[in-house]
Amino acid sequence: MPIIEMKQIVKIFEDPKRKTNLLAIDHVDLNVEENEFLCILGPSGCGKSTLLNMIAGFEKQTSGDVLMNQKRVDAPGPERGVVFQQPTLMPWLPVWENVSFHLKLEGVAASIRKERAKEYIEMVGLKGFENHYPHELSGGMNQRVGIARALMLNPSVILMDEPFASIDAQTKTDMQEELVKIWEKHKITIIFITHSIDEALILGTKVAVMTRRPGTIRETMSISLPRPRDVTSDAFNRYKRQILDLLKEEGELAKAASRSSS
Repeated sequence: MPIIEMKQIVKIFEDPKRKTNLLAIDHVDLNVEENEFLCILGPSGCGKSTLLNMIAGFEKQTSGDVLMNQKRVDAPGPERGVVFQQPTLMPWLPVWENVSFHLKLEGVAASIRKERAKEYIEMVGLKGFENHYPHELSGGMNQRVGIARALMLNPSVILMDEPFASIDAQTKTDMQEELVKIWEKHKITIIFITHSIDEALILGTKVAVMTRRPGTIRETMSISLPRPRDVTSDAFNRYKRQILDLLKEEGELAKAASRSSS
């Protein structure tokens, strides 16, 4: 039984000012199995982040159902941790307090919060930075804090919206490796939005390729590659060419649609 199910999801954005409606997502069906690492990629504006926000409970679909463990998702919940493109940390709090903030809201004593946060701070490679503030850390380090905060909720599913998009190439490689280790150790389910084919193939057990807007799932493929994944291998590049062909075709369809409407 899938842990996440999206059934016939349609999303229409209404624009009262211009008196127009935009069909953003068109009848998406998507199942995510427990312990799966699903990467979703597709053209800009195809609705990847909108799908993720529906699973998180931040966005409401126009029609269709989003289910987690066969229960309808109507609001955010602690069983779904979210890591955003920007870590959205509280600048006035040190790392350990940012990571354990949800415990503060529950009235847990500071000494207990700090002790519990230590495990997750070490998990993301930030041991020694517990008392640093966000402005004292690099962008990649702040993103690690965001990941630690999501992990500390002990969620069944972690939703990640292009979390490594704004960091340098070497840091991105390091964080991809760390994320895979965390996923393997803790057996959580991860849904990861990306624009990068390489990133999707480095991380995912499965890749869902979306169409141009209105977005739907063009193809879902299982990725059978050993870890750590070799981006220079023939097998890796066969998957890459397959996805490139799908995206190229989507681009050509988008150009044809634009010409026909002009």
